[in-house]
Amino acid sequence: MDSGEENRVRINGATGRKALFRKELADHLKSKRFLLLLILIGSTSYASLYGALTGLSDAIASDSNFIFLKLYTQGGNSIPSFMSFIALLGPIVGLALGFDAINSERAAGTLNRLVSQPIYRDSIIIGKFLAGTAVIASIVYTMGIALGAVGVLCTGLKPSGEEVLRILVFLTFTVIYIAFWLAISILFSVVCRHAATSALASIAVWLFFAIFMSLVASIVANAVYPVNDQYNAMVNSLSNYTLEMNLNRISPYYLYSEAVSTIMNPSVRSVNVVTMDQLVGAISGYLSLGQSLLLVWPHLTGLAALMLVAFGGSYIGFMRQEVRTN
Repeated sequence: MDSGEENRVRINGATGRKALFRKELADHLKSKRFLLLLILIGSTSYASLYGALTGLSDAIASDSNFIFLKLYTQGGNSIPSFMSFIALLGPIVGLALGFDAINSERAAGTLNRLVSQPIYRDSIIIGKFLAGTAVIASIVYTMGIALGAVGVLCTGLKPSGEEVLRILVFLTFTVIYIAFWLAISILFSVVCRHAATSALASIAVWLFFAIFMSLVASIVANAVYPVNDQYNAMVNSLSNYTLEMNLNRISPYYLYSEAVSTIMNPSVRSVNVVTMDQLVGAISGYLSLGQSLLLVWPHLTGLAALMLVAFGGSYIGFMRQEVRTN
């Protein structure tokens, strides 16, 4: 294949992906599902803002630094913070956008027509993932920025440049986190023939990582390093906690929560176990954004890797499946 033919192949592939991306994006934005997700995330976001505003005076009394970030991290009156809401409910957005991405097309017979078009087959799965990610990014950034704007109007607070950057990094982490769940839902949509089955499988994975993973990590850590009596507690406490924390970090929910807590709380100086010897001579203070990013860089890499692995599985599964054309 000469260079001219390679260029034509590359252009045709990019054109096909662009066309599929536009089609899928338009389908998402025009669907009732998108409207329901927008209402869900919007209502929970402003409920969390209301809780933050009610508890803001107490939060300022305990720490008067980085007040604007408390609009995102502070809850109140039994209402979780915006950060907590997104960590728990954000995956619903990704799962809802992708659980029927492939099997619904197959059941309706439209997948055959897509494959028969003069586009590369991988453009279908790539276009669906990119369109879903674009919808996720639009929802996350819109809600995050709108929450800050309403917070400014309600409180008169003026965010500093570092606070704005921290919020943008937090929203970027959120997009990658939810895109992972989109990739998981597309994977089950490729593997499962029925949309209901893929939805249940995706929800099961989400519930396991969000709720049961911490229980499993605790059980395994207690079995390997028991702390059931005073002697074992004295000898094994550090090893027990370290093993439990490392097992929890397998969960994308824990990775995301730990990372954004570090980004949105500059007083967090370490994400690992800190011994008393390490605290001797340490100067209390706040970390800069660059130093906070150094702490959570492995978390971002891990989330991105999990997202790519999940999408890679759906890509390979889709490319290996047989699609009969009429």
